[in-house]
Amino acid sequence: MPTLAEKKAVVENITEHLSSAGAVYITNYSGMSVAEINDMRGEFFKGDITFKVYKNTLMKRAMEDVGGFDDLYPHLAEQNGFAFVEEELAAPAKILKKFEEEINKPKFKAAVIDGDYYGEEKLETLAAMKSKSEVIGDIAGLLLAPVSNIIGALQAPGRSIAGAVETIAEKGEA
Repeated sequence: MPTLAEKKAVVENITEHLSSAGAVYITNYSGMSVAEINDMRGEFFKGDITFKVYKNTLMKRAMEDVGGFDDLYPHLAEQNGFAFVEEELAAPAKILKKFEEEINKPKFKAAVIDGDYYGEEKLETLAAMKSKSEVIGDIAGLLLAPVSNIIGALQAPGRSIAGAVETIAEKGEA
């Protein structure tokens, strides 16, 4: 049985994870084999996601210390695993959805992402979210598109500058 000092050290460790994470996911991993859990841990590791199993009472103490996790308290029952992620906040949802489709486990229970609560019915929505790098790529593409259109119009063979300006003006009106 862990001593009080050991429990305090675990709560401190959990508190650090909660404080640095942009998202915390709770899953029920009961019924999963050791091999399945290890496969899932491997997927989380590849995505720079920390997956830990803690006693629910210690997790609740750490959540109370940090604050902002009240909505997760009802889910702190049964065999839970906790995924902590700092950057790609939807990445755990994608991995959990993949495993749920393949082996029907683990069961996604809830998540808190940037302070917002998401229940078990939101796994599909979370898994469909674009990653930060995908969003940045989309924005860059949108910003660069007008520039490439202007350059293309100016470099078009057989066109004069007046024709290029007219083309740009027509695009602006549309």
